[in-house]
Amino acid sequence: MLYLVATPIGNLGDITLRAIETLRKVDVIASEDTRKTGMMMKRLGIEKKPQVSFHEYNEQKAGDKLISLLQNGQSVALVTNAGTPGISDPGFSLVRRAVATNIPLTALPGPTAFVMALVLSGLPAHNFTFRGFPPHKSGARRSYLLADVESLHTLIYYESSHRIKLFLQDSLEVFGDRRAAVANDLTKLFERFDRGTLSEIIAGLQDTEPKGEYTVVIEGKPKTETLSAVKDRKE
Repeated sequence: MLYLVATPIGNLGDITLRAIETLRKVDVIASEDTRKTGMMMKRLGIEKKPQVSFHEYNEQKAGDKLISLLQNGQSVALVTNAGTPGISDPGFSLVRRAVATNIPLTALPGPTAFVMALVLSGLPAHNFTFRGFPPHKSGARRSYLLADVESLHTLIYYESSHRIKLFLQDSLEVFGDRRAAVANDLTKLFERFDRGTLSEIIAGLQDTEPKGEYTVVIEGKPKTETLSAVKDRKE
């Protein structure tokens, strides 16, 4: 059996009893960062067991090994550095291979940063589109954002501390001054939420030194926005 085990995005207290039980009973743990996973298990009082490093740079080779272990009757738990496996990490490729080879699998629900950011943003949560990490370069990033400019759904993005200010500036130029929320250090001691229009949030972050990863929630296209306004931004 392949278990996709969600782990805390910050506060270790968010681990579930079922996740702890599963990590204790499986034969092998596949993890994005074996050192971080080992530290987490030690804090949870789970004895050491074999780990397989599984990340975006070795997913094919490590995936071969994990599928072989599963086909030979071993149970594997897949965890990421934080959150739910398969969200903005290579977990989906292992799931796809398990499905294709008829290996039984299940997921243990738990923390996901974009869901927490969405429900705390104050923006509509009944329809949303999760877009993950945008491209690093501004030109490609703006094209990426333009694909969503007509969407009526609330939009959600992940971004790093190195590019958050640039991302917000590009978002302002592409979407206009829409309502938004920016979340950082979710579930941690210094959890931060900035809410307002994009221009207000940009101004509020000017004198800060961004750290960690950010989740950005932007309202969908306002129903009152004219088509000409969208065309002007595209030009």
